Amino acid sequence: MTREIFAGPDAPSIRADVFLADQLEGLSRNAIQRAIETGEITFADGGKIRKNYLVSPGDRFLCNMAPPAELKATPQDIPLDIAYEDDALIVVNKPRGMVVHPAPGHPDQTLVNALLHHCAGNLAGIGGVIRPGIVHRLDKDTSGLLLVAKSDPAHQRLTDQLRDRKVVRIYEAVVIGRVGQDTGTIDLPIGRHPTDRKRMSTAAKVARDAVTHYTVLTRYNGYTHIRCELETGRTHQIRAHLTAIGHPVLGDLTYGRGKPEKGISGQCLHARTLIFDHPITGERLPLTTDLPDYFTDVLSRLGLAEIIAD
Repeated sequence: MTREIFAGPDAPSIRADVFLADQLEGLSRNAIQRAIETGEITFADGGKIRKNYLVSPGDRFLCNMAPPAELKATPQDIPLDIAYEDDALIVVNKPRGMVVHPAPGHPDQTLVNALLHHCAGNLAGIGGVIRPGIVHRLDKDTSGLLLVAKSDPAHQRLTDQLRDRKVVRIYEAVVIGRVGQDTGTIDLPIGRHPTDRKRMSTAAKVARDAVTHYTVLTRYNGYTHIRCELETGRTHQIRAHLTAIGHPVLGDLTYGRGKPEKGISGQCLHARTLIFDHPITGERLPLTTDLPDYFTDVLSRLGLAEIIAD
């Protein structure tokens, strides 16, 4: 592909590889760095981009790279834990470790592959061939309820509810440290991390409003079990917000301590409750799932440690 990227007057003063990774969808920062080194990405006049170059307003970059391999989603017979289903939609209890849709590095064995098989292809087309029917997403290592539309009208109405903040999404998490306040609200804008494209940050120069409400359920020795309700739905919102207040999610290697704890791999974060209006009937649907085994196992171990400590 050949594409010219222009840094407008409000362009942040960040490294060129970080800036370009945000502009070129589907390309990782490492891929951008390699393309700069090989000369596939240059200044528009052909000049080489030096390492650690900081973008200035008015900069023009030329990307001349081979297009990435096309991703396709094909039906695969993968078991699904279905919380609700009718002709308009399906709500799935996604297990931890499952990717929602195909992406570089995860071409198959995703939730979309399973849904295409289960629904015999009857999914809304608005999300495209890679994300058919997907109304919102959960991170790979976040478990819980995920909403999928089977028709374009249902998809549009559910998306409208999300935009208008009419969908209630409640998560439970175990976080590191003792959360002092019984309830609280984290109101901090979130944007792409200035140096790490895989992370979001409350210190980003370009950010969108993000609000998370939390309630403490149980305090343990060095950990807290909390409930979080999303008012907005930014990428990694709960994980970034809890990290910002000094209480990263237990097991989150990206935002936490960078090493496994309490015998779990992947964050202890579960999307437990989903409440929305049915896109066809208008009926208010409250759905709640049990906490998964990995989550209750962690709580049991924390509770036992608390008893021993006492």
